[in-house]
Amino acid sequence: MDRWDRAGRIAAYGAALALTPYLLIKVSWVVGSLLGLLPVGTGFGKAEWVVINSATIGMAGIGIAVALALVRPWGMCIPAAPLAFCAWVGTGFLVPVLPYAVLSSLLGSEDGNPKSGSDAGPSMPVWEAALVQIGFVGMGLGLAIALPTYLRRRWPDAFAGRLGGGGEGSPRALPWMAVVGAAVGLIWLYWAVGGTAGVAHRGERDLAWHVLSGVFGLWAFVASAATWAAVRGRPARVPRWGPMVLGWLGSGSLFAWSGWKLPFTLYLAVAQPANEALPENLALAAVLHLAAVWAGAAMLRALVRTRLVSSNS
Repeated sequence: MDRWDRAGRIAAYGAALALTPYLLIKVSWVVGSLLGLLPVGTGFGKAEWVVINSATIGMAGIGIAVALALVRPWGMCIPAAPLAFCAWVGTGFLVPVLPYAVLSSLLGSEDGNPKSGSDAGPSMPVWEAALVQIGFVGMGLGLAIALPTYLRRRWPDAFAGRLGGGGEGSPRALPWMAVVGAAVGLIWLYWAVGGTAGVAHRGERDLAWHVLSGVFGLWAFVASAATWAAVRGRPARVPRWGPMVLGWLGSGSLFAWSGWKLPFTLYLAVAQPANEALPENLALAAVLHLAAVWAGAAMLRALVRTRLVSSNS
């Protein structure tokens, strides 16, 4: 076992350990609300609160299982596709927003998790908010270290070689998923710098919304540029691992965050709760999230196909 494997082993166990308190907190929220011991979150009925927090319980459980799979021997034996998909979604959720999460905790934010309508507890004490913060940051950092070491063990040649070395798509082929991703990112960046077109409730905008719009917009551009480079094989001689890693993270961010926000946006459009609203127009937000989910999935498929063709050439 070399130093990279040792680092990956520590990171994987650390990620699983860091996210465990978050899982237990969410279980307590669900059980407490069902028993009438804890209030539900603002803007939710009991059924909606239980459903959305049960979903995060499942996500946390999968995240812990993925972290362990990256280090335990059985992780080398299970089918690659579901493990890679879960790891892609997990890194897409956590790694791109790590700088924001760390900064928000240093500035004393109540919850480093980007607003999603589910993790703002009805009366979250400081110690609970700290455990939630540690869970997200710890899992993100752990996956960022453990996943590459796992890929290195299971697929040693996954990111080998350079662009233009054969296997890339035709230079005339236009990767439309990169175009769509860039368009979505442009709108998010427009909102981040204060643009008001498409914003229905200007008073709902706060600093976190602007920062996160900028973060997601930048990652959308990163994903688009990386996918474009990998598919077209340009610029030539650039190490392939760069576009592959950036494309992996950026496409995962598009898919995971918009896939998470889309149901919440649709819920607000249908239920129209009195105490909950998004700054952006709900119809436009839904279209953007749908486009981002499609673009993220299509980017991953393009990256995988590009690498498979390159490996066989």
